[in-house]
Amino acid sequence: MLKSLAQDPQNSGRSLLRPLRANTLTPMIRRIFLSLTLVLVASLPLASHSSEWTFDDVDRVVAISDVHGAYDAMVRTLQNAELIADDLSWCGGAAHLVIVGDLLDRGPNSRDAMDLLMDLEGQAQAAGGRVHVLVGNHEAMNLNGDLRYVSTSEYAAFAEEESEQEREQWFDKHVERAGVGDDGRDAARAEFDTLFPPGYFAHRHAFASDGHYGKWLLGKPVIVVINGTAFVHGGLSPLVAEIGLEGVNGELMQDLLAYVLAVEHLIEVGKLSPIDNFNNRDPVLRGFMPGLNTAASTVAAVDKVIKLGESDLHNSDGPLWYRGNVACGRLIEEDKLLASLARIGADRVVIGHTPTPGRRILQRLDGRILEVDTGMLNDYYNGRGNALILEGDTVSTINEMSTEIVSLAEHPRRVGARPGGDLSADDLEHLLRTGDIVSIREGGSGRRFVQVSDGTRSVEALFAGREARGLYADVAAYRLDRLLELDHVPVAVVREVEGDAGSLQFLPDQWLDEQQRGATGQGVSAQCPLTEQWPTMYVFDSLIYNEGRSLQRMLYSPDTWQLILIGHDKAFSTQKGRPRHLSIVPIIVGDAWTNALESLTDEILEEKLGDVLDKRRRRALLARRDQLIK
Repeated sequence: MLKSLAQDPQNSGRSLLRPLRANTLTPMIRRIFLSLTLVLVASLPLASHSSEWTFDDVDRVVAISDVHGAYDAMVRTLQNAELIADDLSWCGGAAHLVIVGDLLDRGPNSRDAMDLLMDLEGQAQAAGGRVHVLVGNHEAMNLNGDLRYVSTSEYAAFAEEESEQEREQWFDKHVERAGVGDDGRDAARAEFDTLFPPGYFAHRHAFASDGHYGKWLLGKPVIVVINGTAFVHGGLSPLVAEIGLEGVNGELMQDLLAYVLAVEHLIEVGKLSPIDNFNNRDPVLRGFMPGLNTAASTVAAVDKVIKLGESDLHNSDGPLWYRGNVACGRLIEEDKLLASLARIGADRVVIGHTPTPGRRILQRLDGRILEVDTGMLNDYYNGRGNALILEGDTVSTINEMSTEIVSLAEHPRRVGARPGGDLSADDLEHLLRTGDIVSIREGGSGRRFVQVSDGTRSVEALFAGREARGLYADVAAYRLDRLLELDHVPVAVVREVEGDAGSLQFLPDQWLDEQQRGATGQGVSAQCPLTEQWPTMYVFDSLIYNEGRSLQRMLYSPDTWQLILIGHDKAFSTQKGRPRHLSIVPIIVGDAWTNALESLTDEILEEKLGDVLDKRRRRALLARRDQLIK
């Protein structure tokens, strides 16, 4: 049964087609239907739909990401990008619009955003264009029942379609599970309404496999490639290089469909309920003991939910959640990225998922990565809507507040969190070199911590005296880090303190050293895994012959767990080979490292390091470089 079309005066006359769940099957027929569907999904051969995922010769491509229910900001952004008119109809002609995932959660108007895009899909295609809605991690979460980020206002958008009878049915189930007596029902009711606000159950119907939004989203891809540019929500993880477009858009999305159908089957037969979420189903089902009369389809559904709950689609290394494209430096990420790009026939990738510094569209790794999550939901992310525009060889951006087209900025080098979040490495160098020394305090092991301020911003730095060898080791390490694009050594400058020649090296406000981190077990959720960061330290310490690396000279910013390397006073020896402590450590030098090392020449080292590292030590460094890449 469908609602009649209505005009919403608050949405410029946009037609609202919001059908009630079209599910008139009896429970028995529906149970049989779900059982048969589970069998069909399990036996379906993987079909290739590359023609639906790859597009060439598109004159204009516009991409936005991470709407998160910020409907008004999305509309303004699309209007400024000249894709939709004042009446919200498509006016983009043959342009392609890509929504790079995460329409849903956190914000209040996710449903409005989906309704508009569903309308625009047909209009754009009729005009020769396309609207590509990609599955992001929040779309997958709403489909699989991980509802941690669904706001009360999002549920409220479905409240009119939810019957009181259904709410009472599941409230009784909630009370039964909790073992609540009659005297505790009022308290249980308050808890129930908090956990499952009005609209919750209608929301679950709408995102079911046969629901208005569930059916729509389950037919969407994770990755599309347009004119050689890939679009994906989280990033191109190494998994993409392994399984390609067919694996991601085919196998992984088939996993999601099979998971959803299996859960629906188990709800139908009473083994699960809609109040069970993605994160508590596994322990519930692992205790399941089938009886003699348990249907084979139910046993299979239990197995599927347990198995597919660990699908790569839900994992941090999967394309919906991966952050390595943004969080890891070139020497860690470039080789993996190039392999994934080659596998799917792309030259660069557009990603969302990780809000950008400064909340504007950025590029990194020579433009191979374009970051478009600019925190459109202002109340939560303090950002605004921005659109990436690709026309021929031109890459530009506009935002929801202006139609001015601007070029992309580079992703900033950030080793350690900066005050205000917007201080560049060059600005930080200037502050350390010219700012007023506000205070000096003595720390352990003879360390001197210096507070430097320019009157607006203040930072702390570690002072190291000029060594007897006549070099400024921390400054040399920092400048070499920048040449290599290692991104582990914090900003350091030559600076005299209290009459002593030496250097100041920036320290973030909060940090832990490796000894502290290891003792607490923190850092396992690092956006760039620690097991990926440590090998780059081994190569760097081999290059500079660093005999002084200790747990106290390995720091981390707790916000990202980025590795920060300090204290290089026992580095830059004239010896060849490796320091003793690295003699048996595997040193991995891939193509990215090789290219970076080969870029070091006598001339460049003299220009960039000549005032902090003498000629003999520069020559020794190049000799060790040759040993690493031979």
